[in-house]
Amino acid sequence: MAPAVVFAIPVLKLAWTLGGGDAARDALSAMGPTNWVDVVIGMFLAEPVLATVLVAVISHVTYAISAARGGAARHRGRALVETAARAAIVPGALGVVVGAFNGAWWGLAAGALGYLLRLGVITEYRTGARSADTGHRTGRPAVTFGTRAAEAVRIASLLLALLVLPLLSVTAALDGRAWTSVLRCDVNTGSGPERARLVELARQAPGVVGWDVPAHEVVSGTNCATDPDDVIRAPWWRT
Repeated sequence: MAPAVVFAIPVLKLAWTLGGGDAARDALSAMGPTNWVDVVIGMFLAEPVLATVLVAVISHVTYAISAARGGAARHRGRALVETAARAAIVPGALGVVVGAFNGAWWGLAAGALGYLLRLGVITEYRTGARSADTGHRTGRPAVTFGTRAAEAVRIASLLLALLVLPLLSVTAALDGRAWTSVLRCDVNTGSGPERARLVELARQAPGVVGWDVPAHEVVSGTNCATDPDDVIRAPWWRT
């Protein structure tokens, strides 16, 4: 699901916010490939809950894949404390990123949730619920506290990846808010300069390239000032 969030959801965000069709194509052409990641980053920065869940899912999926492809077998001879400490590196780093843009508490929540999901993977292998040689589940019943906890974490990770993350992603894509700065700029389309409301697409001296919200076209703007209102259109559920 994470690749879909990174690639498909920004397309949906762009199409819904600007109107889709020719509008989305024109905006994407004006942005260029180098600025495509701005949509992803903008959604990430504006939605702390989405960022937290995405970080947790990435932390879990990368660790689970690594364990299934031989990582668990290589760690079999290591002490549990060392394995647990190594598992905290990536969630901790991603938590710092989330915290830097969304606040310390969101960063702590993202790192802790990602680490908890990784501990569930460790517990699965340590209790024999999953084979370190094949990465497959062994079919052993969850009768001890450890196996039950690992099973609960596994179910929670599936719900986050297959239900919560898609729901949050689509909601963020269809909320009608800009993923980047909204500006008030001077725009001249041949009839003299006029003040217009733009969604910034790219920086270009001496101003910006943006989407003219009232005129529904890509324009160049100068003498820009930030507009605190980032709502471009009504969210999907209100239309």
